[in-house]
Amino acid sequence: MKPSSENVRLAKEIHARLDQLTATTTPMVRAIRREFSRRIADAPPESVVQLALHLLDQNSDLLRFFSYELVNRHRPALEQLTADDLLKLGKGLNSWSSVDCFAMYLSGPRWAQGRISDRMIATWARSKDRWWRRTALVSTVVLSRRGNPDDLRRVLKICSLLGEDKEDMVVKALSWALREMAKKHPEEARTFLEEHRHALAARVVREVNNKLKTGLKTPRRTLH
Repeated sequence: MKPSSENVRLAKEIHARLDQLTATTTPMVRAIRREFSRRIADAPPESVVQLALHLLDQNSDLLRFFSYELVNRHRPALEQLTADDLLKLGKGLNSWSSVDCFAMYLSGPRWAQGRISDRMIATWARSKDRWWRRTALVSTVVLSRRGNPDDLRRVLKICSLLGEDKEDMVVKALSWALREMAKKHPEEARTFLEEHRHALAARVVREVNNKLKTGLKTPRRTLH
């Protein structure tokens, strides 16, 4: 769909404001995002999604962060986000930062709300694209933070699908997913390690065990 003239104008203004930054720190970028969130607060959900998609045409991680937060902070837009919208917003994911923003701001919340299916997340977990496999795992973090028993079942399924994956970006995401699960379900995380130890990357076993034993991914070494 062709962006409206208003969204084209807003996108140009956002580009100009970001280009003027002396440094692209998260607080500085977020300050601009908050300003534009206020300006589009009353905009129809579909218009907000359209603006986000138009910004993504530049294929920039900075603009992905901006776009995903823009949708996440516009409640009607987030609540009406469809599976088709998600696929469009996720097109071109090609870095850990873009994946993590997408999963934490969009796909994870929508999955937690029951608006996208377990099957869709499982399809991503089976993708040939490592970035979509990482997306599936990072999406589980939102569910784990709620600590619901039914969420735990869904998280474990995705972790099981990717337990043997040796791609570095996926291994790191699996460690994160299991460490997040361990915060509220330590016994289940411990059991998962025991049952899948033969297949898991050493990094996953080490970091999740550290989390279970010390509360930290990498405990500080003590000097003697």
